[in-house]
Amino acid sequence: MSSQMRGEAVEDYLKGIYDLSARSRDDSAATSGRVATQDLADHVGVSAASTSRMLKHLDKLGYVEHEPYHGATLTEAGKKIALEVIRHHRLIELYLHDALGYSWDQVHEEAERLEHYISEGFEARIFEILGEPAVDPHGDIIPTLEGALPPGQERSLANQLSLSEVPADTWAVVHRVPSADAEKLRYMQEIGLVPGAHVEVLERIPFGGGLRFRAAEGTERVIGLELAAEVRVVHQ
Repeated sequence: MSSQMRGEAVEDYLKGIYDLSARSRDDSAATSGRVATQDLADHVGVSAASTSRMLKHLDKLGYVEHEPYHGATLTEAGKKIALEVIRHHRLIELYLHDALGYSWDQVHEEAERLEHYISEGFEARIFEILGEPAVDPHGDIIPTLEGALPPGQERSLANQLSLSEVPADTWAVVHRVPSADAEKLRYMQEIGLVPGAHVEVLERIPFGGGLRFRAAEGTERVIGLELAAEVRVVHQ
């Protein structure tokens, strides 16, 4: 079924459930956790009452399992649609960045508008032009055409941890950064926290003082623990 037949709202809700259930963990966790109605309402930007009505509708369509007052989880059919939309989004982000020269803090909002409307032919074409990429500009994995994670990527995600979890005197490689906040992205680029960057955690400053790290070229920086928790890395 095409995006036009399903409707933009249906896809936004399914993607929202996926995003929320996978947040702070790897993408493979996206059907294991139940998402609260209020959390989903806040994420999508509508009232809890509207969200509850939509969840009942999605349950009837077979895309979610909804239990009143206890939120919802994606079914396999719902997860497949969510991953299809996410594939569109991440391919568009990469195309805007690599082919059209957008900065990495500009691509998210554009992709949000376009993700529901590209054809399968256009999707296939940009995938080919971009060299069949595995990740978007922020390091997020691009799902397959079949609406799944690529083989082996669940293990890759499981090996990632947040920068805030890395012990002192340990080097790590940045793999993923939060993609939706343009201001955060500009700041992280300024301090060198970009996918592929090598960083050494020097210390966790006591009493919530942040995390001090050194970039490969020797520059030392301090960032808040909240932001460090959003940066996904792998031990070097």
